[in-house]
Amino acid sequence: MYKTIGLFAHVDAGKTTLAEQLLFHTGTIKQRGRVDHRDTYLDNHDIEKARGITVFADQALMPYKDSVLQVIDTPGHVDFSPEMERAVQVLDAAVVIISAAEGVQGHTETVWQLLRKHEVPALIFINKMDRTGADKHRVLEEIRHQLTGDAFDCTDSLFLQGGADKQLQEFAAERDEACLQAYLEESFTPEEWTQSLSRLVQQCRLFPVLSGSALQDEGVEELLEWLDALVRPDYRTAEQQDFSGRVYKVRHDDSGVRSTYLKVLSGRLRVRDEVIYGPDGERVRDKITQIRLVSGHKFKTAEEASAGQLIAVTGLTEAAAGQGLGELSGHRGYELVPTLTAKVFHPDTIPVKEVLRVFRLLEAEDPTLKVLWEEQLQEIHIHVMGVIQLEVLEELAKERFGLAVTFGQPDILYLETIAGTVRGYGHFEPLRHYAEVHLKLEPGERGSGITVSNACHVEDLAVGSQNLIRHHLLEREHHGLLTGSPLTDLHITLLTGRAHNKHTHGGDFREAAYRALRQGLEKAENVLLEPYYNYKIRVGLDEMGRVLSDIQQAHGSFEPPETADGNVYVQGRVPVATFLDYPAEFAAISRGKGSLMLSFGGYGRCHNEAEVIARRGYDKNADPLYTSSSIFCAKGAGYSVSWEEAERLMHSEI
Repeated sequence: MYKTIGLFAHVDAGKTTLAEQLLFHTGTIKQRGRVDHRDTYLDNHDIEKARGITVFADQALMPYKDSVLQVIDTPGHVDFSPEMERAVQVLDAAVVIISAAEGVQGHTETVWQLLRKHEVPALIFINKMDRTGADKHRVLEEIRHQLTGDAFDCTDSLFLQGGADKQLQEFAAERDEACLQAYLEESFTPEEWTQSLSRLVQQCRLFPVLSGSALQDEGVEELLEWLDALVRPDYRTAEQQDFSGRVYKVRHDDSGVRSTYLKVLSGRLRVRDEVIYGPDGERVRDKITQIRLVSGHKFKTAEEASAGQLIAVTGLTEAAAGQGLGELSGHRGYELVPTLTAKVFHPDTIPVKEVLRVFRLLEAEDPTLKVLWEEQLQEIHIHVMGVIQLEVLEELAKERFGLAVTFGQPDILYLETIAGTVRGYGHFEPLRHYAEVHLKLEPGERGSGITVSNACHVEDLAVGSQNLIRHHLLEREHHGLLTGSPLTDLHITLLTGRAHNKHTHGGDFREAAYRALRQGLEKAENVLLEPYYNYKIRVGLDEMGRVLSDIQQAHGSFEPPETADGNVYVQGRVPVATFLDYPAEFAAISRGKGSLMLSFGGYGRCHNEAEVIARRGYDKNADPLYTSSSIFCAKGAGYSVSWEEAERLMHSEI
């Protein structure tokens, strides 16, 4: 039986040390490594060794009893949260590690919310019980108050030794009718209780808590026992079905060969099998050329893989993280997205196209980078989570590609949208070319991006031409008019269009569609959006006033504070721009005893729109490739018509 287990923690909670102990106890390694000795099995990349943190979500295969544990060690630093989130979608269960000294920290709550959203069963391991200041009782209370009330301390439970742990049975009986009846009648055998507890864990109605010290090898064997007993994914039926899988990672080796990491969710996958994936109408068919069973930095090849296995394959040319394969269609999105953007600087001796090629490759491995090539300025911009990520990218570019790149100061990633419905018109008719497009632009829901629908009649425009316009509207990132920031939360409807039997070419619709979109934006009320944090703060009563004042000054909002166990809990929403550097200030205010959790809370109206627009100094007329003017033809020559006049000259009915 294959069980995919993810390890999660706030940075420095001891996650990688615990992974080393699990590897040792399952016989995967003969000698334990240590983070401070830079010899751990999973943090084997030079960057990870030098920094002492996990950057990449690497996996290891650990045989244990009748199972194979496929353990993924995820990054704990917030800058690499997207790498962590990509792994969540293929897990059977998670182990959340919490320091007995620091307790539940900001990133711990972010991890927990992510696991709950994806309904991933979880066990909690309170680590570093040997540390000065370790307080298991306090941490348990924090877990129950900040994470879940369904956590039960199983550290001293005798259940797995065949005994009858009454407290655990009572806890299960309170949450499940079958367990209640069995408890009252004393009718369950130890094996039946184990099955019932496993069911509750799988249903996320019970979260076992264990404790110990990974460094001192205390509680590790017990954790393995509980994982083996309670995590019981059932892939037997799935093996009889057709192949389906989910991609969770893409990597390139030193020779540039692309490896696509995926989990087989049903059926079997064999070398030379053809795999179909991608959206309807654009389905891709690739042949699997190699299957790899990866553990650490090594791998073995296999001829086939079955349901439940984590594998890396070669041959998939376009499948990105989150992509469903085979019978599993669709592409999953991600919640943890960057809120900063940075410009890439490189030596003049290196062709910019080569730098762009490298960053496109890195983008394939980390889709959140969203590499943007500004053709007019000959500049490359990327999206990032924070400064540490930029430092790692510098090292990565130098180590893997020999590129000495640097980055500009990260800036807030603003977006733009519109506040009302307008119509946009575009006409493109230089000599021997012809296309006209009419669009309706409407505000979309926050976070919806750009969506396109079609109300064009086939008598006005052929279906192929309609599909071509839709493709062009979605093929690139469009700019707003206020700051040149990416356009979002916009619903576009194709109303009608016009073509010429002889002179219309495919690129003509691109020109007309872009001009129609831009002409509509010129008439619309444009709105600047900025990213927001959802925050949750735990602080002492004495510091509450200062913290609430800081939130108000940062243009944030908060719900009525709650008081429990001598602490105040405050949650709300605040602009990223005003709160980006607040964690360091908060640590000083709370003297390191408080907790601040920040998670991406979507976009909202910019609190200082006029100031940002003035600072950016964007000239909407400076880009000739992004114009709102239309081109008409008279006396055998094309001429430009401004957006204000173009509407009345359109050939189709308005």
